[in-house]
Amino acid sequence: MTLGVRVIAVDPVGRVLLVRHTYLEGWWLPGGGVDRAETTSGAAVRELREETGLIATQSPRLLSVHSNEAHFPGDHVLVYRIDTYVVGEPTSHGEIAETGWFDPLDLPADMSRGSRDRLAEVFGGAETRLVW
Repeated sequence: MTLGVRVIAVDPVGRVLLVRHTYLEGWWLPGGGVDRAETTSGAAVRELREETGLIATQSPRLLSVHSNEAHFPGDHVLVYRIDTYVVGEPTSHGEIAETGWFDPLDLPADMSRGSRDRLAEVFGGAETRLVW
């Protein structure tokens, strides 16, 4: 089994932070894999900092857990929310092409389906799907 995390970071005016990877099409929630001996909340904080430069100042809040079996057998993705942070420098080395803040109800057309679904669940009242 593998574990991954995605982070919904929200700014003071209610926008969400998305990333565009250098190796994937479209916009995604920041996140990645959980390292050995790392907690899932620790991975969420680390991935957010690495990919976007945001440094969480409070513990992230777990929102949901999803099976990603269709894309990666045995994989699960945990979604966290982080609302309190300070801005630092990203530390990913060439992994992120671009970051941007977006209204969660007016997302880019080329956003990943899983990320779009998670935001619809959190901000649009959609029923939570347990499959990524």
